[in-house]
Amino acid sequence: MGEILSLEEMAPRVAELKARGKRIAFANGHFDVLHVGHLRYLRAAKQEGDVLVVAINDDESVALLKGQGRPIAPEQERAELVAALEPVDLVVIFSGDSPGPLMDRLQP
Repeated sequence: MGEILSLEEMAPRVAELKARGKRIAFANGHFDVLHVGHLRYLRAAKQEGDVLVVAINDDESVALLKGQGRPIAPEQERAELVAALEPVDLVVIFSGDSPGPLMDRLQP
């Protein structure tokens, strides 16, 4: 099972893994109403590295991007479900409509 970390915990963890020579793969999404397409996407992403980091949009950004009534599942539940998927090593919840700033910080 993958581990859910805060952004403050994730940045040094990724740096440590990279220092040990691990290749970091990165994926992101809302993962609201988890389905088989999500699993296939994450399996493909895992093939790109040794460690798969998955960034999940927070509730506020999902509501802005998907509209009224979303998300269906709260961010912590979505993170827990994604962390339980076999290809996933690390999960972080982020705010904003793009993972760009997070990717800049983590440099996977």
